[in-house]
Amino acid sequence: MNLHQFKFVQEAVRRNLNLTEAAKALHTSQPGVSKAIIELEEELGIEIFARHGKRLKRVTEPGQHVLKSIDIIMREVGNLKRIGEQFSQQDSGTLSIATTHTQARYVLPTRVASLREKYPHVNISLHQGAPDQVAHMLINDVAEIGMATESLAKYDELVTLPVYEWEHVLVLPAEHPLASKTRLSLEDLAEHPLITYHPSFTGRTRIDQAFAQKQLSPRIALEAIDSDVIQTYVRLGLGIGIVAEMAVEQSQMQGLVTRPLGQLLGKNVARIAFKKGAYLRNFVYEFAHMLSDRLTPALVERAMTGHVADYEL
Repeated sequence: MNLHQFKFVQEAVRRNLNLTEAAKALHTSQPGVSKAIIELEEELGIEIFARHGKRLKRVTEPGQHVLKSIDIIMREVGNLKRIGEQFSQQDSGTLSIATTHTQARYVLPTRVASLREKYPHVNISLHQGAPDQVAHMLINDVAEIGMATESLAKYDELVTLPVYEWEHVLVLPAEHPLASKTRLSLEDLAEHPLITYHPSFTGRTRIDQAFAQKQLSPRIALEAIDSDVIQTYVRLGLGIGIVAEMAVEQSQMQGLVTRPLGQLLGKNVARIAFKKGAYLRNFVYEFAHMLSDRLTPALVERAMTGHVADYEL
């Protein structure tokens, strides 16, 4: 057995048992992938996949155990490579970050700049996506560190830690009737068209839950993933906006005002995540510490060894 066979089995599962797609992803031929998997099965004396003709239909019960072992082996191979990079190139390499648009646009720039200043030979690879995509980029070793508000904590394959707490704010024209109210309610907001985030982004789940608990049905006029886009459409009069507080830059409000909504919608927690069992290089620990003073290398290392519950905001 060899690592190529393990890669082929992993990729076949990732591609929903489509060997043609697995072969494309691995830049090889479909017959070569099929042959390698069969040779591994013959060597192990079990079927990893149940078949219908030449098509893979499902992972067998012994195949599930094989996959777990392969995942561990391939993870440790990745760790070996990182250890080699760590000690041959202490202050250089690439830090791959997976994150949402809001974090990439409003939170990470100063931290990335600080990391580059401290480690000028470290390149940054920034991958943006929805929170679930961020999680899968970590699981599939596309990124070493992820950051988002939604979804990360629900994946067992990840170690997640809270970074900072934030709230939503209402964005509306200065002359809007709600701008003069000293105490807003969800009923007030429900009376006006709302412009806010797409359901999978930037704490939208908490917004929906708050209205549902009050048995209110807000009028969502427009959904977006970009806070700047939300503010643009508020200026055009399509409705009032709900955005993340870190996305509000007072110098660029241009006729808009904000009102805090934490008392109505609750608080949100932005989290960072790492793949369980991953080997983290020095500058990964350093970057986590730049995101929050509480995230010391010792704390992150402790979390990576299974003590993640010891730390909450």
